[in-house]
Amino acid sequence: MASLDQTTPLAEFDPNGTGLDNGNYFGLPFTPEQSRIVLLSVPWDVTASYGGGAAFGPDAIIGASTQLDLYNTLCPQGWRQGIGTIPIDYSIQEKSTFLRDDALRVMKHLEEGGSVTDEAVRRRTERINAASRELNEQVYAEASSWLDAGKRVGLVGGDHSTPLGLIRAVAERWPGMGLLHVDAHADLRVAYEGFEYSHASIMYNVLEQVPGVEKLVQVGVRDFCDAEWERAQSDDRIEMLTDYLLAERRFTGMTWDEQCHRIVELLPEQVYISFDIDGLSPDLCPHTGTPVPGGLSFHEAAHLLGCIAKTGRQIVGFDLCEVAPGRDDEWDANVGARILYKLCNATLKTEQ
Repeated sequence: MASLDQTTPLAEFDPNGTGLDNGNYFGLPFTPEQSRIVLLSVPWDVTASYGGGAAFGPDAIIGASTQLDLYNTLCPQGWRQGIGTIPIDYSIQEKSTFLRDDALRVMKHLEEGGSVTDEAVRRRTERINAASRELNEQVYAEASSWLDAGKRVGLVGGDHSTPLGLIRAVAERWPGMGLLHVDAHADLRVAYEGFEYSHASIMYNVLEQVPGVEKLVQVGVRDFCDAEWERAQSDDRIEMLTDYLLAERRFTGMTWDEQCHRIVELLPEQVYISFDIDGLSPDLCPHTGTPVPGGLSFHEAAHLLGCIAKTGRQIVGFDLCEVAPGRDDEWDANVGARILYKLCNATLKTEQ
C-alpha cells in the first residue's frame, strides 16, 4: 500500500467531524492509489426481472455513507489503511437505461405467453447479451489492474449480474477460493428470460465460467425453482443453506454464533463475499428489486462477516448488489452503506 505522509489530505481529515461530500464512499480522503481497498461502482440493472433501480444504488450509497461514523469495533482504525473510490463511469448507467427498455419489452412479451425465439425478441435479447459481455470484460479489466497493483477490490452494484468480471479476476489470482453468497435467491438459473448474464444467473455463470471457485456457500436463500434446487443437490461445489434450514436450527436451539461457525467451516482459506442486499429481511431493503419475506437481520449479517474475519480466513474480494434507493427516503442506501462498511472492515481485519 502507498504510504501516506503529512502532505496528503489525511493530515487534515477529522474522523470525528462532519462527513465530507467529496464524492467518495464514506467521505474518506483517500485516492484509490493510496488505499488498501478500492471500490468499483457498476451502475447497471438491465435484466432486473421485477423492480428496478439498482443502477442508482452506488450514487445513493455514496450520499448516505457520509452520515456513517467511522469507528468499527471489528477493526478499529481500519479505515486508516485506505478505502478509495474509483470514479463512477456514468456511461454504464446511460447504457443500462437505454437497454432497460429493451429488456422490459422482452419480459412483457414472455409474460404474455410469447417465445424467446420470436424474431423481435431474439434481436433485443442478443443486443442485451452482447452489451452484458462487454460490461463483464470492462469490469474484469478494471479489477485486474487494481488487483495487480496489490489492492483488494470491492464492487458496488448495480444488479447482481455485475460482479462476474470481478469474481473471475479474483479467482484467477486465488484459485481454489470459496464464494460466500448471501441472497434471498439461488441465482442458479440458466440464461433467465433469455438473458445469458441475468441477475438470476450470476452463480450459474460463476460455476460454469470461473474454474477458480472451489466452493459456493449460499446463505439465506428462500426463493428458488426446481432446477436450481436440483443443481444445488447434484453439484458437490454447492452448499445451499436455505433460510428455512437456518430458521429451523434456531427454533431447535442452535445459536446464530454456532451456525456462523458451521458456515465458515465450509469455506476454504481464501473467501470472496457476494452480498445481495435482499439476503436481509425486507424491512431493511424495501425497495430492492425482488424482496422476499424472511432473511437475515442486520446484526446476524454483521456477526457472520465478523466470524469469517476472526477465524483465519482471508477475504480476497467482495461485492454488494441490488441496493435500490427509494424515491422519498434513503433507508435502503443507509442500510447498504453500513453493510458496505462492514464488508470493508471485515476485509481489512483479515489483512492485519
